[in-house]
Amino acid sequence: MAETATALVMHEAPHQGSVDELAAAVRDRNSEIPLTKAYSYEDSKRALQDEGTEIVITRALPDELLAEAPAVRWIQALSAGVDHYDIERLRDRGIRLTNASGVHANPAAEQVLGYMLQFERNLRRGFRQQTRREWRHFGGGELADGTLGVIGVGEIGGRIAELGSAFEMTTLGLRQSPDRGHDAIDEMFGPDELHALLARSDYVALACPLTDGTHGLLSAREFESMPQHGVVLNVARGEIIDEPALIAALQKGTIGGAALDVQRREPLPADSPLWDLSNVIITPHMAGSTPNYLDRCADIFVSNYDRYVRGETDEFENQIV
Repeated sequence: MAETATALVMHEAPHQGSVDELAAAVRDRNSEIPLTKAYSYEDSKRALQDEGTEIVITRALPDELLAEAPAVRWIQALSAGVDHYDIERLRDRGIRLTNASGVHANPAAEQVLGYMLQFERNLRRGFRQQTRREWRHFGGGELADGTLGVIGVGEIGGRIAELGSAFEMTTLGLRQSPDRGHDAIDEMFGPDELHALLARSDYVALACPLTDGTHGLLSAREFESMPQHGVVLNVARGEIIDEPALIAALQKGTIGGAALDVQRREPLPADSPLWDLSNVIITPHMAGSTPNYLDRCADIFVSNYDRYVRGETDEFENQIV
């Protein structure tokens, strides 16, 4: 393996900041890395066609651009979710894929905590009264009395559980391998125990990846398993929830509420009933936003780059393929 390899920072690479800012963050950590910067689709296409471009840093790499990339051997994704990549195609071509798992853990977990506090302390009612200049007393609960169910105990889910534990909540977790515990989870469940977790949870936080197994994971039957006051909190992917079933459950009072940072269709259509439901909080897919995003992405990339040039790709951090 060569001592250096050229990396392309694609035109749509950063979620936050610019191509130049991401490149600068990488160079701050290793100024010897050869970087090519693309500012448009055509720039990216030309760079990918170059036989010297082995590495791509990007949010997504469409199939038509991947077909133009004969020399690419590693893609560093700038998101935790990689459901928009053709994994089998990458594997067939011998292309490594790593993600940015962990980059969004703290901000996404803090967002979930904010959602819970809004529901538990009835802050949404306070906001509405404030707009009417209305002083009317109302009560609030305590998170310490509640149970938090976390579906998907990875970097984000684990951090959500840690914050819940800090507020003295009982924490339940669900993961594919329930024998793998987590310090912040009081009780771990397997996939076949979903309904048992839902039945005991005042708040259910979704932090799992979108897969064939999690698509439509929460639907009518699952909402019926929840307490009537239960609240769904989604910072994962919109497709994990059966949206019509969720709307029906919210309208009928089957569950108490929902806080949704992600939607099945984004932007959420203006005619969606979710906009008008008083027991729903909607945010525009921003739970992972943080001023530390570029620095954390650069840390992962540079660490993996060192492994790449040493020929230690099996030791990649956050390796998917």
